[in-house]
Amino acid sequence: MLLPKTIRNIKRVVPFGVLWFIFGLIYVMLEKGIIGNLDHYPSTGVDYDFVRNILLVPLSGLMMGLLTGIMEIGYFNKWFIKNSFTKKIIFKSFIYLVIVILFLIIITFTNTLYTYNIHSIKSLASPAWAFFTNYAVIGIMVYIASIIVITQLYAEFSQSIGVGTLSNFFLGTYHHPVEEERIFMFLDMKSSTTIAEKLGHVKYFQMLKEYFFDLSVAVIDYAGTIYQYAGDEMIISWKLKEGLKNSNGIECFFAMKRALEMQAEKYNSEFGLLPEFKAGLHCGMVTAGEIGSLKKEIIFTGDVLNTSARIQGLCNHYHAELLVSEDLAQLLRLPARYEMRSVGENLLKGRVKTMEIFAISME
Repeated sequence: MLLPKTIRNIKRVVPFGVLWFIFGLIYVMLEKGIIGNLDHYPSTGVDYDFVRNILLVPLSGLMMGLLTGIMEIGYFNKWFIKNSFTKKIIFKSFIYLVIVILFLIIITFTNTLYTYNIHSIKSLASPAWAFFTNYAVIGIMVYIASIIVITQLYAEFSQSIGVGTLSNFFLGTYHHPVEEERIFMFLDMKSSTTIAEKLGHVKYFQMLKEYFFDLSVAVIDYAGTIYQYAGDEMIISWKLKEGLKNSNGIECFFAMKRALEMQAEKYNSEFGLLPEFKAGLHCGMVTAGEIGSLKKEIIFTGDVLNTSARIQGLCNHYHAELLVSEDLAQLLRLPARYEMRSVGENLLKGRVKTMEIFAISME
């Protein structure tokens, strides 16, 4: 069974292949319109075969797209993470363009070799050189550069608003209101006001940036979605089935704790402290849908969000780092290493009935 992180990475890589495949198909159709009824390329004399091209060019585009997607997700995304939006687009696009040129050279020589059945390097280089010194190659490179920039823009926007959110916009998943059962986790930094006063606003923001980055890895590993950032608070969501599977919601919380502890040296040396957090979880039915005209968002509405926030607000009162609602506690099947105990009934603000709250900790 594939891990949530692996599934997420596959979902991020596949669109690159699809985009390159579509642009490859468009190129073949445009090329056919330009070549017309000719049976060879005028610049090189190499045979032109529309049926061959409509199979090979999109397939080559798919391979190139998957390769760029793997490089983007596996390497470049990490290497250029601290660069500005514009610098990332320029630097990565240049690298991809160099790779594509090498890829194009290999294809050109292979195609020439196949067409002429050439055994001499000198004879092989002649038609290939004719192609690369022809004005037509400039048009091809501009076309390829456009594809690269478009895929880079997709990558950056996808990262900015979230892979799932972007696909939901494209597919129109929430164009009309949809009811879903979800788990929400409201995670809040402890003593954030005191920390902000101690560090100052700029230093505090730098710490917050590192803090959210380090926590996000666990969210990916346990199939969660970051719904919103609100000040020092992170709101994480799962569809009910995904959140309950392997206790993902609970495991995510403790994985985030471990992630920060592993970075203790960094936080203590740069900021003089290691931030801590507390969280409240609740589950139930919400309504999801797109809102806005100048700025569109997919939002969730329902009592579940308010209740999750209220439960998180009780953590200090009960000296607990993780509290869950009675509704969620009844559905959880926790591993033996976790202890769940009731902290009592509470009448949460906005509710007419009391709710039993449970604290979860590791033994």
